[in-house]
Order: sequence, then structure tokens, then C-alpha cells
Amino acid sequence: MTLLELFFDLVYVVALALISQNLADDISWTMAVQALILLAAVWWTWTITTLVTDLYDPDRTEIKALIVTVMFGVLLMTTAIPKAFGDRGLVFAASYVAIHLGRGVFLLLTVRSDPHIRRRAVRILSWFAVSAVPWIIGAFVSDDARLALWLLALGIDYLGLRLAYPVPGLGTVPTAHRRLTADHLSERYQQFYTIALGDAILVMGMAYSERHSHAENSIALVVAFVTTLLLWRVYVHKAGELLPLAIQTARNPSHFWNTAPYTHLLMVSGVVTTAAGFKLVLQELPARTPPAWAAIILGGPALFLIGRAFFEREVFSRVSPSRPGGVLTLLIAAPAVLFLPPLSASVAAMLVLAGVALSDFRRSHGRPPEAPSPP
Repeated sequence: MTLLELFFDLVYVVALALISQNLADDISWTMAVQALILLAAVWWTWTITTLVTDLYDPDRTEIKALIVTVMFGVLLMTTAIPKAFGDRGLVFAASYVAIHLGRGVFLLLTVRSDPHIRRRAVRILSWFAVSAVPWIIGAFVSDDARLALWLLALGIDYLGLRLAYPVPGLGTVPTAHRRLTADHLSERYQQFYTIALGDAILVMGMAYSERHSHAENSIALVVAFVTTLLLWRVYVHKAGELLPLAIQTARNPSHFWNTAPYTHLLMVSGVVTTAAGFKLVLQELPARTPPAWAAIILGGPALFLIGRAFFEREVFSRVSPSRPGGVLTLLIAAPAVLFLPPLSASVAAMLVLAGVALSDFRRSHGRPPEAPSPP
């Protein structure tokens, strides 16, 4: 992982924080779907750029120039996030499309001397050219039409990677051209997850700086910080630590090409949603937790645990009972917290994550290190 790649990741701290704050400011099913679309789009710019730096040499001058250009494009997308479903939709969509199409054209020119790598670039570019149509059309319509078109566009983008970008006459990207560099790719995913935790810390810090006059605010800050610490601990314990070795020892290393972007999206979504819950608990003090608030405060950790279960299956080909057990506990706690203050819901989420972390510790303590066993 190069220093430029670390610098590139900084723009995503702001993007994730804006998505968390928008979700907290207007809690509804429509806003939840909008937040998911924005997050999925932002995540895909990072994912594909990371795969490019893994497949090519990130120290090449051309790739460095590409990284900087994509970073500026993501910055433009980020500035449009608060009103992406309003009058800034075209800025968001055009920036997203320009990043992917521009990167594809750039790579075609860069690798024109190698016909096999050139065909790989053509396949990927073709899929993004197709998805560009609903992205741009969606920017000129509003409300449900934009929502539907952008969901369609994201579906095309995500399906393309999953299917290895099949194109008539060219077929799919061969497995030999989907070989991953274990250390580099695992470091990049670990880094982005850390960036997501940075979003949580940024949101809680900003919220507490605005309202800190009550004892409940200070307690909520401590609970939010401990929850963030637990989200880090549960991620890195074993599966997070052993991801590089899992990629190296996998019978089919390209398997992680098809799975890691989706499992990490689930976990990052959980952290972003949890951060939105932090803002709610730190800034408002109602006597009872509204149902929508409970969905955010408890749903964030639940979404993280679901993603963490899939991630564990990627690395070890099994799922610890504490993952589904934690999700089930959060679901059981949901009706009870509706009669309690939001801070109680936040404490409940923290305790569930603490239980998962304790279970992980007890399972591994005093035992030989477990080797990864990817499928």
C-alpha cells in the first residue's frame, strides 16, 4: 500500500460522515434507501480503484495520476451528497460516471501494448458504459424515478464484477487476470474499514461539540466511543488479521474478487448507520425511543454483524454462533427499547457487541492460533 493510496482514502471520511449525518437528519424508509444508494456508489468508486491499483503497479506514474484524478472526482461526488436527490443529482451522477468511464479509457490507452490486459479493460469499460445510461437519465428526473434508475445502475455495476464482466464476443475476464495481491488488497480493505470507523468518531465528536450540557450527553459519548472500539475489535479479531493469509492460501484466490467488496460493504454500511445513531443519541433526549430511531441505533450493529458473519465465512468457511446470536439479541431488544430513552438502546447495542467480543476472546484464549480455511 502506497502513501498516495492512503492520501486517496481521506476524501472518503467526509463522504461517509455526510451520509451518516443525512440519515440522522431525516429518518425514513426513503432516506434509508437514498443513503444506501449514495454509500454503494461511493464504495464502488473506491472498490474498483483499489482493484486497479492491485492489478497494475500503483508506483507507475500513470497509475498515480489516475488515483489523483479519481480522488478529485470523488470529492465532487462528496460535495453533492447532501442534495444528490435534489438539485445536485447531475453533479453526483456525472462525477460517478466520469470516474468509471474516464478510468476505463485511460487504462485502454495505457495498456494498449498488451492485448490480453486490453481486452480486460474493454470488458469492464463496456459494463460501466451500459450503467452510465440510467445514472445520467436518473439525474434528470426526480423522486421515485431517480431512485429506481439509480438502483438499476448500481445493480448493473455490482452484477458486472460478480459475473467477471462478460461481454459478447469477448467472454468473461479470465481467472488468470483476476489474481490478487494478498498483502496489498487486504491492507486496502482494512484501511477503508478504519476510515469508516473514523467517520463514526468524526460524527460523535461533532455532535458532542454542539450539545454537551447534560450528563446524558457525556454518557452517550462514552457509549459511542466504546461501541466504536468494539466495532474495531470484532472486525480485526482473527478474520481481519488473517485476511492476507486467507487470500494467499485460498484454492481459488479470485474468490475474494467476487466476495470481499460485498461483505465489506455490509460492514461499512453497519458502521455508517451506527454513526447516524450516535448523532441521534448525542443530540436529542426524548423520553422514549421512536421506532425509526431504534431501527438506526440497533440496526447499524446488526448490519455490521451480518457482514462480519459473511466475512468470517470467507476466511474460515464457518460462522461463529455469536454473530447470528448477536443479531437475534438486537432484534429481541428492539421492542423493549421503544419504552426507554434512546441512550438505553445505544447501551444495549454496546453490550451486544461486547458480548460478541467476549465470546471471540473466550473461544481463542489458550488455544493454538486458528489457520484460515477459505472456500
